[in-house]
Amino acid sequence: MRVQTGDVRLFFDVEGAKLVPEGPAMRERPTVILLHGGPGSDHTEFVPFGSALAEVAQVVYLDHRGCGRSDRSGPERWNLETWADDVRAFCDALEIERPVVLGNSFGGMVAQAYAARYPDHPGKLILTSTTAKLRLDRMLHVFERLGGAQAADVARRFFADPMPNFHDYIRVCLPLYRQSPPEEDALRRAVLHLDVGGHFVAGEMQTYDLRADLARVRCPTLVLSGDLDPFATTADARDLVAALPRELVQARSFPRAGHAVLDDARDEALATIREFLGAP
Repeated sequence: MRVQTGDVRLFFDVEGAKLVPEGPAMRERPTVILLHGGPGSDHTEFVPFGSALAEVAQVVYLDHRGCGRSDRSGPERWNLETWADDVRAFCDALEIERPVVLGNSFGGMVAQAYAARYPDHPGKLILTSTTAKLRLDRMLHVFERLGGAQAADVARRFFADPMPNFHDYIRVCLPLYRQSPPEEDALRRAVLHLDVGGHFVAGEMQTYDLRADLARVRCPTLVLSGDLDPFATTADARDLVAALPRELVQARSFPRAGHAVLDDARDEALATIREFLGAP
């Protein structure tokens, strides 16, 4: 399904009911909007996790503009401010009130920007495997620890000039993102627009810094991280938590999980999120 939000149509899919029967009444469940990583990929990375979460919530998969099956728009609109505005416009178009917004990796950057720009809009915020600022020095250290000098060198070249080095990064570095076996054919299944990822990595990713903005967040926030994550390192997770209002933030790290924390620690992460949602 696609819905018009401003200048683009955004693709989305829904799993799980908003209202479920409970005795003589219908009980309302939270609506969780899943913001995928990338940019340039799509929501399909979320489907196994989202299907499990749909047991206690209505789950909405959303493809960002320029990504997956949403309209591409143009490079001048591939930025965190616009992607954040799209989340708000998407909710307005579908009359979703007080959503729980879960952003993973790049999607977590969008979720941070959205919650800071519209602090009274989200009901709750969940940030997984994400950062408030790029710290290449930390990243390269973990890549070298997990994959040796070759992995660190490929990552260094990719973040300096992404497009010529994209395929090397996918071949050498992407497997180090996870500690669990990847789902067969998962990458082939995704609709990829590498130019969107290249544009963001070469541009705004080099300079974005959301730490000061996070002081404006007004909703309960959960931060999940993996201790073996080469992209969003444990130090990055600590910085993210420290930037959020202390009275609103909860955090949990998983010692044997990488960047794919929702896969590497699926049962523990789901249990933590269910508790955060107040789900039975």
